Amino acid sequence: MFVNAGLSAALDRISERAADVRRAFIPGALPSYGDVATGAPRQRFALDPMSVSAPDGAYFIVAGQRDARTFTRDGSFRFVDGHLVTEHGDPVLGRRRPDGPLEELAIDPVDSALGRAGAARVESDGSVAYIRSSVDPRTGRRSGANVTIGRVALARFPASTPLRSEDGQSFSPPTGAVPHVGVPSDGAFGALTPNRREESRVDIDRSLERLKDAYVAFDALAAAEAAHGRFGKTVMDVVK
Repeated sequence: MFVNAGLSAALDRISERAADVRRAFIPGALPSYGDVATGAPRQRFALDPMSVSAPDGAYFIVAGQRDARTFTRDGSFRFVDGHLVTEHGDPVLGRRRPDGPLEELAIDPVDSALGRAGAARVESDGSVAYIRSSVDPRTGRRSGANVTIGRVALARFPASTPLRSEDGQSFSPPTGAVPHVGVPSDGAFGALTPNRREESRVDIDRSLERLKDAYVAFDALAAAEAAHGRFGKTVMDVVK
């Protein structure tokens, strides 16, 4: 069935508006349309000490496939097999030392293998730390030592950079766009907020209104197209 360009564009707008409605329920998500954005970031308290929120305009850096990097506002982290990952299991990049390269952050493999790492947390300066437990073989007394494996990295893009996203949570910059990269509280970036998780920046009420508007616009175009078709048929009948 042939669909004209106007109807096709209207269907695309419905799909995009519906995607923004779904993004309203995704932590750290940004809308594809600015007219449904909430403005300032909203946060909610999280008991998990591995959950942090990033400064406004900053993104956490995530390792993707084939050395690609993506960026996210959702700072809900965890350890899997000793490696720091996002909620979806993607490696989080950071720096093990101030002048070091960006790399995956991981617990000491010996501590991980022996189960000696506990009480993991992410601090306001981006430090990822845990308590290394040990037992004195002579006294049997348990003790714990604080271990920092590095600091999570942050990235910021110029305000005009059009970041691409299929889910509103994981973002990719256009080819050639180079972000400024640093760590929290380094002078260029503000501090993280521990025990917080950023909520979606999509206003659910406005996004539902815009979705309804998109459907109304499509119905109007479809009705006009149907009327045009009937008029054309009438003209042909008269000619015959």
